[in-house]
Amino acid sequence: MLFGLATATMTATAAAADPAPAPTSSPTATPAPTAPATPTPTGTESPAQLLAAPNFQLPFPCGQTWNGNNSASSAHKAYEIDFNRGSTANADLGDTVVAAAAGTVGISAHQGSVNGFGNLVTINHGGGYVTYYAHLNSRSVSAGQTVAQGQKIGTVGKTSRPGNNISAHLHFEVRKGTGYPSNIQRAVFGGKTFGYPVANVTSQNKCSGGGTPTNPHTPEQVCGSGSKVIDSQALGSEGRVYLLYNSATGNNCVTTLKAKSLGTKTATTAFLEVQGSARKTDSGNFTYYAGPVSARAPGKCVKWGGKAGSVTYTSPFEHCGS
Repeated sequence: MLFGLATATMTATAAAADPAPAPTSSPTATPAPTAPATPTPTGTESPAQLLAAPNFQLPFPCGQTWNGNNSASSAHKAYEIDFNRGSTANADLGDTVVAAAAGTVGISAHQGSVNGFGNLVTINHGGGYVTYYAHLNSRSVSAGQTVAQGQKIGTVGKTSRPGNNISAHLHFEVRKGTGYPSNIQRAVFGGKTFGYPVANVTSQNKCSGGGTPTNPHTPEQVCGSGSKVIDSQALGSEGRVYLLYNSATGNNCVTTLKAKSLGTKTATTAFLEVQGSARKTDSGNFTYYAGPVSARAPGKCVKWGGKAGSVTYTSPFEHCGS
């Protein structure tokens, strides 16, 4: 629970939220034994040990800058980091969390009553390395699922043990091997060690060439399972609007994905109009996309389009019957 305008009261709340026991794969499991003496972060890992780790990136979409804090929570035992970027207690609630590196999901469960992590996702990366993403508002992956670096795994939240009132933040750890808490490693993002105890870090996770941010969402994810893109139109360099169709449900769907100002709320619009019916529109200030806007159009033509930045597109009535 760390953010730019944190108060002493809020800091104390966060300290009570981040748990000491190691998570378990079963919500009913017995918590880990009492942890050994707290190690002092000294930065003594050898270059060989650091090179053996996966190429971890910040667990947020490309281009976003987050403040990480290791020192404000008294519950921290070693190199844990709490991340925020907003200036109010819950400004980051619902923000996207992505995988720091590719791997296999080990845990995806609510473990608040066990250890205070609340909604927790862990990812096994091989070589004994595991990353922890705690207090999530929602989880987007399941145990045993293979995930790619930069893939959405959940959203920033404030879940914890019952009765524990914390503000939204991401609690992040890199662990190697066993022996909590000495197995918590210094975090290294893009080959650069996090500037303990407090530092601002800009994500390069899944950035395209030259470090240009890319939208972490796809039109298929926005419109839902079974939806397939049947048409799209670029909105200059500001984004692209997509028309999708789900053959199982007969639904058309429109979404506008931004290409600029990612992670920042800017005016974005998506609309869909079935011939003979009123237009349906989703318009507002959005961080990544507008939509989904869906409607059934059996045997009818549709008009679709959207806006990102100052660029607008409106199609003619087309795609009749699909």
